[in-house]
Amino acid sequence: MGNYREIDSPVQMRLYTLTKYQFVLVFVGFLVAFLMMFLIGILGPSAIVNNVKTAKDLGVPPKNFLTGPFVLNSGMLTHFNQELWLFCQFQLTGFAPNSKYKFERKFNISAQLMGITKDTSYKSVTHTFQNITNLLTCDINSCNSIVLYHLGTLDYSSYSGKIFFYGLHLPRSIKVRNVIFSFRYFEDQFTQMQIWFRFAFLVLSFTVTCLYMHSLRRFPVHDWCIEQKWLSALLPLLLLYNDPLFPLNFLISSWVPSCFDIIFQASFLAAILMFWLCAFHGIGQSERHLIPFYLPKFIMIGIIWVTLCTLLGWQRYNELLDPLFKVDVKHFIGLKLFFSVVMLIYVIYLIILIVKAFKDLTSVPFFDIRLKFLTILMSMVMLIGLSLVFVRFGLVVFQNDFLMDISLNYHNSTEFLTSYGLFNIYIFTMAFIYSPSAIAIKEASMWSLSFSAPNENEDDTLFQRKSTYEAMYKEIK
Repeated sequence: MGNYREIDSPVQMRLYTLTKYQFVLVFVGFLVAFLMMFLIGILGPSAIVNNVKTAKDLGVPPKNFLTGPFVLNSGMLTHFNQELWLFCQFQLTGFAPNSKYKFERKFNISAQLMGITKDTSYKSVTHTFQNITNLLTCDINSCNSIVLYHLGTLDYSSYSGKIFFYGLHLPRSIKVRNVIFSFRYFEDQFTQMQIWFRFAFLVLSFTVTCLYMHSLRRFPVHDWCIEQKWLSALLPLLLLYNDPLFPLNFLISSWVPSCFDIIFQASFLAAILMFWLCAFHGIGQSERHLIPFYLPKFIMIGIIWVTLCTLLGWQRYNELLDPLFKVDVKHFIGLKLFFSVVMLIYVIYLIILIVKAFKDLTSVPFFDIRLKFLTILMSMVMLIGLSLVFVRFGLVVFQNDFLMDISLNYHNSTEFLTSYGLFNIYIFTMAFIYSPSAIAIKEASMWSLSFSAPNENEDDTLFQRKSTYEAMYKEIK
């Protein structure tokens, strides 16, 4: 089971001084803070503006609904609208009543995109007409929505597009009733809310980082427990997760700020996954060598990090270079399958470490409370996080081209605030719990004296911690 050096560590955490009531109150506070983010999000502005234009509104005759051309204008835009999508959806007629008939058709789309400057001059965004192959899937209710192009940055005040369809042949008796085109972009007020709340999270995370490191300054690093060491790394990564470079998206026209945002988020999430593995595996060990302990975990998490950056960063980079870019479906499905397998291995490995840790340490003083707190809080974060992913993405993650779909972005203020608020509140809670207790700070020099673990039957407070430390403090005085 190893040498429990951390029991006698001079850095005694605030966790050890909690009563049962205070222990429960920590989790209640976590949920209340998250609920506040949820309620603020509900009261916040909507994220997406949907500017709809139909083929009939454009004056296109019905006989040209399968071919075009369709000349579209996005209307006035600003940098605060962030991104621009153009969607297309066919409305069909001619299905038999209550029919379950469904069909698929491949066809080509030829598109040219022009940017309109403030002086009404036109600048080419795509150098020429580009042909894109798309798949149309329809049933009696509706047809799938097709992404025609996606602009990751808005360099012009307005955009004009000319669209042609080629090779689209519908089944006999089925006709096109109308073609719906939809420009979608972010609401100005939502972008301003993003900027302010990202700034607020950034200031809070910087403040918590300074306070946490200041509270541990008196103690040698080798005396910190594994949670305290990892938290000293997670807090700076949280600063990057809140993305101090986010305002650059509105100041310069470049793919660099967007890609850094992706790298920052992937790095923070990978660090969280690494922390859980190391915490549950190393909580009962005083010696954690690089090769046997860290190397296998680094390899697994490194694969997850590289895959995330590849999936998101490569897609973003290519879309900024070419608004009509489409992912290579075959390669993308293979990469997505590989990522799913690695995550499954991670979950199995984490469960094994949790079970082993509880089996070996649940009856050991100090370690039992650490395990319970770490497990409960991690479970809450994972359950809330998975719920947010399901609500935000639904089944779209199983589609071949879901990266290009607007569902990858926020639909409303609630999704943004709950996503960012969850991990900020999680790290802030751990910083409060794992910071040194008042007794440890006042008597930092005396904690280096060796002492035996408290008798687990001497008091009725939570795991007999608070009274033990108070008695010890009086004895030292």
